[in-house]
Amino acid sequence: MTSTTTPPRGGRPRAAIDAKTLRTDRWWLAPLVTVVGLGAWVAYATVRVFMHRWYWVEEYHYLTPFYSPCVTDRCIPEASHFGQFLPGWWIIPDAALTLPFLLLFRLTCYYYRKAYYRSFWLSPPACAVPDGHRSYSGETRLPLLGQNLHRYFFYAAAIISLINTWDAILAFRSPEGFGFGLGNLILLGNVIMLWAYTISCHSCRHIVGGRLKHFSKHPMRYRAWTAVSWLNVRHMQLAWITLGTLALTDFYVMALAAGWFPDLRFIN
Repeated sequence: MTSTTTPPRGGRPRAAIDAKTLRTDRWWLAPLVTVVGLGAWVAYATVRVFMHRWYWVEEYHYLTPFYSPCVTDRCIPEASHFGQFLPGWWIIPDAALTLPFLLLFRLTCYYYRKAYYRSFWLSPPACAVPDGHRSYSGETRLPLLGQNLHRYFFYAAAIISLINTWDAILAFRSPEGFGFGLGNLILLGNVIMLWAYTISCHSCRHIVGGRLKHFSKHPMRYRAWTAVSWLNVRHMQLAWITLGTLALTDFYVMALAAGWFPDLRFIN
């Protein structure tokens, strides 16, 4: 049932609709999938980070990215590229040097903002569906004002990607010298996807070519900007793919370290 409101000046009465939305499609499905997906990944990652075990395969130098680099005094020395300068308290992650920056980089990522704003905060949950909050101030107040620091977290993420790349290179060592196995493929694939996600960031795109006024005068930067722009269009897909590759890499290293099954070796 509808009623009429006071007509606008010179116009017809406007119907007052009691329903929150007239959408009849399953607009709630996308936010629900996002909640389930992100919630499951955060739960898995939290458990793994605070297990403090099964993160290093000594025989093949496999190190999970969740523990890279290991900086507490309980870490295995070979996994500690930057020393062991933090106490081995349970509450301190072994990769406390990198995990906070990676978390902040993802939390302030333009895609992830859209994802958790719409799914967890219902702000708004979908197009043409009312916001779940009475007021909206955007990202102009604390704590959302900190979203503007994303460009700086990008630099930290790039450095961490270099560390993960070094881990993948070291993993080509075996007791007999050079070695190559399924674990190497997983570590290498994860690093490639992490680099693709990192440089597809909107901040990276702006750094590469955002301030240029004449692309014709900077052909090399224009080519780089074009490549980054191609990846930027796929930023959402890469964000989810890297969550999958991180979990897969960590689980595979954990399984090998726990002795659940041996690594499939191709060379040595």
